[in-house]
Amino acid sequence: MTEIDFQKIGLKVGLEIHQQLDTHKKLFCRCRPIESDEYTEKFSRSLRTAKSELGELDPAALFEKAKSKKINYYANSQSSCLVEKDDEPPHDLDHDAKKISLLISSMLESKIFSEIHVMRKTVIDGSNTSGFQRTMLVSQGGNLKVNGKNIGVQAVCLEEDAAKLLKDERNERDYSLDRLGVPLVEIALEPVSAKPFEVKEIALTLGRLLRATRMVKRGIGSIRQDVNISVMNSGVVEVKGVQQLDQLEKIIDYEAKRQHGLILIAEKLKKLSITITKEDVLDVTEIFKDCESKIIQKALKSNAKINAIRVRNFSGMFGFEPYNGIRLGKEIGQIVRFFGIGGVFHSDELPNYGINDSDVDKVRKHLELADGDGFLIIAGEDSKLDYAVNSIVKRIQDAVNGVPAETRAATQDGETVFLRPRPGASRMYPETDIPSINVMPEEVKFARENIPKSWDDSIAEIQQKYDLNFQLSEQIFDSEYMEMFEKICENKKNSPNFVASILCSSITNLERKGLDAMLLKPEHIIESFELLASGKIPKESLEIIFESIMSGKSENVSLAMQSTDVSSMDEAELNEILDKIIQNNMDLVKERGEHAVVTLMGIAMKEVRGKASGKMVNDLLHKKVSEL
Repeated sequence: MTEIDFQKIGLKVGLEIHQQLDTHKKLFCRCRPIESDEYTEKFSRSLRTAKSELGELDPAALFEKAKSKKINYYANSQSSCLVEKDDEPPHDLDHDAKKISLLISSMLESKIFSEIHVMRKTVIDGSNTSGFQRTMLVSQGGNLKVNGKNIGVQAVCLEEDAAKLLKDERNERDYSLDRLGVPLVEIALEPVSAKPFEVKEIALTLGRLLRATRMVKRGIGSIRQDVNISVMNSGVVEVKGVQQLDQLEKIIDYEAKRQHGLILIAEKLKKLSITITKEDVLDVTEIFKDCESKIIQKALKSNAKINAIRVRNFSGMFGFEPYNGIRLGKEIGQIVRFFGIGGVFHSDELPNYGINDSDVDKVRKHLELADGDGFLIIAGEDSKLDYAVNSIVKRIQDAVNGVPAETRAATQDGETVFLRPRPGASRMYPETDIPSINVMPEEVKFARENIPKSWDDSIAEIQQKYDLNFQLSEQIFDSEYMEMFEKICENKKNSPNFVASILCSSITNLERKGLDAMLLKPEHIIESFELLASGKIPKESLEIIFESIMSGKSENVSLAMQSTDVSSMDEAELNEILDKIIQNNMDLVKERGEHAVVTLMGIAMKEVRGKASGKMVNDLLHKKVSEL
């Protein structure tokens, strides 16, 4: 099976958009929200679970605690203080962040509360030093207009962004505190029955509404989508961390197939009367002492214990694929990896991986298996193995019910991987360090009277102001470069059409070649355009400079110019080069006359790459060939 009818399977999708606000301070301190690769300080923490006010433990927090990871934090005094380290109480709420959240609520016609209460949301994956994230409900209800339809808004929240993940290894996890505490709005939309491309349209429309405020950050990481997906009224799966619209469409498509596939697997399992208990978990370490598998031997050398899990009537079910790549064996493998355990082997894929027939026979005999039974093998340290085995047993038990409600992470190739169980109601509790925040009637009035131009009006304004066509106006407004574009175009010597084309097309084309746009800083782009406007470089050299920086060969514009020999060539030197090219291709000139200029132009531009403008080269070639 490959194709899927989204309407038939009852696909429902709810979007949650997290957008960083463009403020001068963080939400609860005076630190500037800037990111840097230089860190002046490092400290470590081990986060623990705590019971809620009702005496309950959150399942997501318990799952993270089971990983027993040490958390390392890297800090820079320019962008973090004692508040981010959780060594000082939070300061007053940033006024600008509050003002922007009220404006966005008004744009969505959402009902603003007269009093805002700060809540703590338990998060112990290390992304918050305190073990919780501060969040506050600003408004409820409202709607977003998308292609003539109204999409309901559930809520608008103002909250702190989490720390930036630097590295995640087996027993340790590293974060930077630059991003921790940056203000962001979370907008939760009502679930809709729609196809993936229609959900992409909804996300695009909401993103454009936010950008129309000119008060939100742009670029990768500044806006993230969490997607709640369900099919056939089954468990809701939350997919976190979708950063690009094309990725969003792929993920919804994949998750619809995965969930429907799990329902088809469940239908088969219900006919097999599957039962599994702790008595079905047995120690098989001795059986594998002489196993030839390098993976097994590596585990044994690290003093790992090997367990086998017996599952009656399960033969063929671990490897059964209702859709390509959708298997219960794959689901179980993803859960295990989050405990820092390499993986599991199941009976449907053995013998393999150095485990031969005799090893399988020994396991089957030890487990007293019948022909229709299945089994899993897992190796790990005692401290983690029990957690992992319990998770596997629970996952097999849940498989009979179809889709478990869980949180998953988006991957770059458009799939999803298991992250943790869904959090419970005990995750949220009141913040005790901050009093309630009043929203005055005049603040709401100001927000409603200052709703910015719509996206359509903004595009029309850009077209008129900079004499751009609709497509280029749309591209530059939707890009992360809008503010930079306006700044560069303040210098009248820079052509808005050329600037927009370089920012929207040239940089994207270099990215498609595998180069890293993160290395190209705003100051590099602005400096390059300043050199162009002052006549120190021709426009052809811009892409050469960007390519040198994005490939990692040069750290700045000056070094890029040196390494690529970019400079303006005087007319005398250019004349000499062109005369030589014409002499070497005289037969072509005699044969084709002025039509030879096209070919000569290609040769000349390779020779003078980045040193002379195409117009100058073209004009001189035409003149010289015409004289001949």
